[in-house]
Amino acid sequence: MKHSRKFAGEKMDNVFKGKSFISTQDWKKADIEKLLLLAEKVKKARYSEKLKNKSMAMVFFNPSLRTRVSMQLAIEESGGKAVELNIGQGTWKLEHIEGALMDGDCTEHIKDAAKVLSRYSDAIAVRSFPEMKNWEQDKKDAVVNGFAKHSEVPVINMESALYHPCQALADIMTMKEKLGHDLKKKKFVLAWAYHPKALPMAVPNSAALISSMFGMNVTIAHPPGFELDSEIMSAVKKNCELEGGKLEVVNELDKAVEDAHIVYAKSWGSLKHYGNLEKEKELR
Repeated sequence: MKHSRKFAGEKMDNVFKGKSFISTQDWKKADIEKLLLLAEKVKKARYSEKLKNKSMAMVFFNPSLRTRVSMQLAIEESGGKAVELNIGQGTWKLEHIEGALMDGDCTEHIKDAAKVLSRYSDAIAVRSFPEMKNWEQDKKDAVVNGFAKHSEVPVINMESALYHPCQALADIMTMKEKLGHDLKKKKFVLAWAYHPKALPMAVPNSAALISSMFGMNVTIAHPPGFELDSEIMSAVKKNCELEGGKLEVVNELDKAVEDAHIVYAKSWGSLKHYGNLEKEKELR
């Protein structure tokens, strides 16, 4: 995807190269490494001017606490400006279906909003949760991909149905700080944890993808019926093969956490009964 504007100054351009950041899988590991090194420098300095005279439109279709605050403060502490847009609350509701008849409660289409925001800002960040009704529809990530398709500046995913790449970057950066720069062969356990609601899968998906990308031995532990999406698992398996890590999927938590370097506890819903919480409860 080509973009007409640069983001975050010359040094950042060498890493970003005008690309959107929808998933860590869209980037080469070497570029992720460069981004993490830059993040380490910025974190130590706390304040910088790497985003001086740059702006980002933060588009929220759903509520946020940590992502909203951390993104906005990071931009402003780096000399930039963040503009927060809450869809349907102070801004028009946006349609995301291509070719939709605009006779409902949505006043504008994403393709128009993306082009307008591209003229105003240097980047667009989008947060859009799944509806948790139909997985085949949700996994299309129509909102964030719609912005990426029609925007003329880089689009950053602040969490969608499939991915939470910024969370994944923070996770892998923390693991490097705690375990050392080389994470190869370190045991990473993604452990399903109980929650009374059926939660989205973006965080566990991204955790499995980023840990496998860095050569960790990945164990995914969950009850039967809580398997991650097959396409995600294929990507995790491929990462492990490329980076020399191992992948194991088990249903027994006690065995899974033996000799683990990292235990990443997270709840997620069941694809087997997606959108049907009562049926899902039978699996817990």
